[in-house]
Amino acid sequence: MTEQARRSFHSDIEEISDLIVQLAARAGDAVARATDALLRYDLVEAQQIIDDDEHIDIAAIEVEEQCQSLLALQQPMAGDLRQILAAMWITAELERTGGLACNICKGARRMFPAELPPKLRGLIAEMSEEAIRLIRLSVDSYSEHDAGLASALDDIDDRLDSLHRVFVRNLIEVSRAMDLDVQPAVQLALIARYYERIGDHAVNISDRVRYMVSGVMPWRGGIARHATREERVVQELAPDPGEMSSNGEDKPD
Repeated sequence: MTEQARRSFHSDIEEISDLIVQLAARAGDAVARATDALLRYDLVEAQQIIDDDEHIDIAAIEVEEQCQSLLALQQPMAGDLRQILAAMWITAELERTGGLACNICKGARRMFPAELPPKLRGLIAEMSEEAIRLIRLSVDSYSEHDAGLASALDDIDDRLDSLHRVFVRNLIEVSRAMDLDVQPAVQLALIARYYERIGDHAVNISDRVRYMVSGVMPWRGGIARHATREERVVQELAPDPGEMSSNGEDKPD
């Protein structure tokens, strides 16, 4: 690659990076607005967020097209190639994050007019704040090429995972007390999962950043960690066999 071509390449990469930061801001804003619409029972705003997701999709396509153009015209190698691949992967994660914000709004519509129990409202607000923080940190690691911050995201995400488990337990308790019908309970379980998935997308972004900076593919180990985490959640939420036998409901004949 000639010196002029390299200068042009880096200028294009900087433009792509700026677009990704803007895309992340839109995705984070969509999550915040979706949470606000859910907590305020604002179906008009929920529909507006769903409609606005088209802007996130268009922005994502613009980034992808610029990346494809660089691949075709510059034929980059090594670190330059990793920057383009990481940009494409990160764009996809942010586009999916915007889609999850839409899913939160759709869940709010499906559970209307059921009211959220106070215990669950606070947890939803906490999950939203943590999810937005993870988006911001992951994109900061990308824009600053900060592999250290990117490496920390998996541990930082543990708090959102913990909030998700607490929410599910509280949801089960509220449902057992007959304070919530089945339909809104199901929607709230899905909504909580959407916030947890937003955190996962942020961690995926951090993995792409680590690959971009070092060339190492950390998500290969992340697959095993995710499976272990899912197994732990199932075990924690499963009823205690001793309790089941003591009340006589599930005791064998």
